[in-house]
Amino acid sequence: MRVYVPSSLGLLAEWLAADTVPWPADAIIAADDDEESEYAALMAAADESAELIGGAGRRVVVVAEVAGEDAPIPLRLVVAAHADVTDFTDPDDDLAWFATQEIHGLV
Repeated sequence: MRVYVPSSLGLLAEWLAADTVPWPADAIIAADDDEESEYAALMAAADESAELIGGAGRRVVVVAEVAGEDAPIPLRLVVAAHADVTDFTDPDDDLAWFATQEIHGLV
């Protein structure tokens, strides 16, 4: 299943250092595998990320493919990250996509 984990740049840096993403209470799972459900889950996680940063900053969403819930997510299961390219201003703005090898460059 694909899970969308709301984050911030600071949290992402911590997770990279720990080589794991903790399973948060606000993780969002797409209803199914279609593109619309995945986009809805991504944007819901982006809204949660906006709440995490509490104002100025960049929203970040980590996406991982996991077998089950409630366990820390090893970084090897992360398939991408999505983030604002500049400070967040509009909740309707799409996030940029970052491949796994680009995630370290976000922080």
